[in-house]
Amino acid sequence: MAIARPSKRRKISPPDSPTVPSSSESFIREGYLYDAARWNLEQQYEQRPRKQKNALESTRLPIKTPEGRIETLASPERDQETEDSFSGSEDENAVNNQETEVEEKPVEVPIRQQIIEAKEELARIGTLLSENPEEHVGGFRKLAEIGASSNPTIKRLALATQLAVYKDVIPGYRIRPLGELDSAEKVSKDVRKLRSFEQALVTNYHNYIKELIKDAKANGDLSEEDKTSIATVAISCACTLLLAVPHFNFRSELIRLLVDKVSTRNRDTDFTKCLETLEKLFREDDDGNPSLDGVTQLSKLIKARDYRIDESVLNTFLHLRLLSELSSRGSQNHIDRYSASSEAPNGKRAKFKKEFRTKKHRKVLKERKAVEKEFKEADAIVSHEERERLQAETLKIVFITYFRILKTRVPNLTGAVLEGLAKYAHLINQDFFGDLLEALKDLISSASSSSDPTDEGAEEEEANAFPKSAHHDPLRSTLLSTTTAFTLLEGQDVARSASSLHLDLTFFTTNLYKSLHSFALNPDIELSSKSLRLPDPHDPASQSTSQQPTSSTTNKINLKTPSVLLLRALSSILLARSVPPLRVAAFVKQLYICSLHLPEKSTQAVLGLLHQVMKVHGRKVATLWNTEERKGDGVFDALRGDVEGSNPFASTVWEGELLRCHYVPAVREGVKGIERLVREV
Repeated sequence: MAIARPSKRRKISPPDSPTVPSSSESFIREGYLYDAARWNLEQQYEQRPRKQKNALESTRLPIKTPEGRIETLASPERDQETEDSFSGSEDENAVNNQETEVEEKPVEVPIRQQIIEAKEELARIGTLLSENPEEHVGGFRKLAEIGASSNPTIKRLALATQLAVYKDVIPGYRIRPLGELDSAEKVSKDVRKLRSFEQALVTNYHNYIKELIKDAKANGDLSEEDKTSIATVAISCACTLLLAVPHFNFRSELIRLLVDKVSTRNRDTDFTKCLETLEKLFREDDDGNPSLDGVTQLSKLIKARDYRIDESVLNTFLHLRLLSELSSRGSQNHIDRYSASSEAPNGKRAKFKKEFRTKKHRKVLKERKAVEKEFKEADAIVSHEERERLQAETLKIVFITYFRILKTRVPNLTGAVLEGLAKYAHLINQDFFGDLLEALKDLISSASSSSDPTDEGAEEEEANAFPKSAHHDPLRSTLLSTTTAFTLLEGQDVARSASSLHLDLTFFTTNLYKSLHSFALNPDIELSSKSLRLPDPHDPASQSTSQQPTSSTTNKINLKTPSVLLLRALSSILLARSVPPLRVAAFVKQLYICSLHLPEKSTQAVLGLLHQVMKVHGRKVATLWNTEERKGDGVFDALRGDVEGSNPFASTVWEGELLRCHYVPAVREGVKGIERLVREV
């Protein structure tokens, strides 16, 4: 069957299609040109999509997949940061050019704002160091950088902050420097971390001390007021550090700072602060090393300045603990026994029964001793022998300084030396007794000659050679010398010790006897250097020295009044068992005469001493209260310098009848008590 051909379809145009005339074509062309003039061709180009810069041509070879297909891998994308850096290079250059053309002035921060920001930063760093110093070792260096500011307020705040931080983080032991063997030794991670922290702490702490020494000298380009304030803060920080961590490194440098400050003649608040710090350091020293360092540097200072220092500097020696701990004497009632573990005086160890120990037991004991030794070193425990050795060395330096001053005859330091010798003379070796007594005799002789108004040339020379604030009392020097001489033999029989050591104490006894009337008429016999008093309007010297505080008015050591010193000297002379009756009677008679002129408290003290004397020597002087049993002939001479030549038994103590009428009831009772003892004898 034949297939029929499909009919051909034709396109037929609409019959009503009009033809465009030629005139209309020109009109359309003009309209097109008119509209094209208003087209924004650049905007169309701007809105056209760009080509991607990252679309780079792949330079990799095609690979065949496991399925058998051949694929071409795309190249890795370029680092966006690199593209940005290259693309933005031109912009950065343009910005830099603009900055070089127009430089902006830096904004000046107000001083108040700087101080506030420094406070906040110091508080933040200090808190971090206090919480965990091993993790924030760099904080020490940051605090030092803040302290290097030119602003004095920020500098003072930084010094105080570093003080608080170091007080908290400093350990209770001394850090030794690491050697080559220690550095090469293999240690654990924790030990290595601790060692690095310790070395960083020591380094920064040393730099801080150097900064304190530099600031304490008040040097720099700041104003005088700012330099003084910074120096005061630095000295205060050094004093606090020395008292808080005296065991730590660089203690000698802190002591040197304080010693240099007390070497000046300007007695300001910093001088007093350093002096009180040294005294407290000596009082609270359990080790012995800080006291030895302080005494050594003070002794060198005194010698270097040719003994031209303030009296209070020398009085710091009286606060040393060794002077009280080494003052124990042997008992007079029993013999001291030495234990098996201690050594006898001849250096030989006492015998003891040897205990049998096995080899294993001996090995265990040896290891135990080694462990105990390490514990002692770790806990910084000073053995008794080591402390005694350090104290003996310190005592030696103290007495060498005292003897040098006595030899040079420095007027303004003589009183301080006599105070120390009178209080601690029982610690002096017997080999020095003779030389010391000769020096004390010379001092008494010079004190007696200085009280002579005819010798004015020597006084003018001393006034020119030494500061005017030096207060030299001849009567007090005489009392101190006498007390020192008898304290040398304290606790022993004076006569027996003097004969065995060939010491002659008659000079001191005679001089004290001659000075009793002067002491009785002294208006300041009950006043010490701490007592309040008005200057004498008739004394020009007191008027000139009253305008400024002197060592005699601000001294805190020589607190004993002349009456106390007098009673100590009289007790040493009269309460011994081997005193001759003639000497006892002469002193009793003179003391009754002096009681009529002394103030009430001193009179009560003298009567108390006489009461003790009557208990010891009542039979020897009982005839002084009985007119019918007088032993001597002639007349009693109260002004005679010789004790035995005054003829006391030729008189009676008629002054007791006047003291019975004293206005103080305690004085009247004291006289009646003495007479009661006489009647019982």
